[in-house]
Amino acid sequence: MAAKLPVIVNKNGGTASKLRDKLAPTLRAAFEAAGVGAVVKPLDGNALAKAIKTAAKKGRVVVAGGDGTVSSAAQQLAGSDTELALLPLGTLNHLARDLGLPTDLEEAAKVAATGKVTAIDVAEVNGHVFVNNASIGLYPTMVREREGLQDDKGWPKWLSALPAAYAALERLPHHRLRIDLGQGERSIVTPLLFVGNNVYSLDRNEIGRRASLTDGTLSVYAVAQRSRVALLWFAARALVGRAHRELDFTTLGECETLKVWSTGDSIEIALDGEVQRIDSPLEFRIRPGALKVVVA
Repeated sequence: MAAKLPVIVNKNGGTASKLRDKLAPTLRAAFEAAGVGAVVKPLDGNALAKAIKTAAKKGRVVVAGGDGTVSSAAQQLAGSDTELALLPLGTLNHLARDLGLPTDLEEAAKVAATGKVTAIDVAEVNGHVFVNNASIGLYPTMVREREGLQDDKGWPKWLSALPAAYAALERLPHHRLRIDLGQGERSIVTPLLFVGNNVYSLDRNEIGRRASLTDGTLSVYAVAQRSRVALLWFAARALVGRAHRELDFTTLGECETLKVWSTGDSIEIALDGEVQRIDSPLEFRIRPGALKVVVA
């Protein structure tokens, strides 16, 4: 009998949380329809990393959740021979979209079970891996505020976005940073610095998408200083994934390594939407072909 696929699920995110008790049976049925068995493990977010590390011994591990869950998997699997298959069950699913994965659960399960393997780049900052992007400044502050409202009020993410943006903007944070894209240091003042794993499109019909995940480059953008009202509108759109990179961001350049100094000893940063505090300076690098993923 063929070995069953390990399926590690963030039970608290996006679509998964809505399925509740039906989650594990629904996922098992999706893999049975694809002709394979699956061992489904719905877990809280803080238990994902250990489970993924254990499941990695099977050669292919399926991770179900959003971009934060995928980032947690990439932290464990980048640089290894383990194949990462994705079930996009989060809110935005940026990486799954850029990989061209289906959103239908049964179709996604079929790709996870039988798809081919390709190697993609990941980015890293001070040892922390991310698959989409990192943000310094306004966005991490807004995420903290939004999560607080979700916990305290029980509000959904979209409803929490505007009051979270307003609360963050009461301090109107314009960060004074020094950056080096490999061509010498320069100083910038910005409410938000954005670092992408590969290049994000600025074309009107492709805003926020990446044509390639294998170009071996970091893309660096900043939001210009602007009024409180303009920043509030930007902040609300950014929190629900609707920032307009052509209008909202200035391109600072592309590079293989990036160094960022803050005015303090540490700085708050959002990595694939998950906020943490990291010691300054921040040293970013691209890791070409470091993550093996399963695609159609």
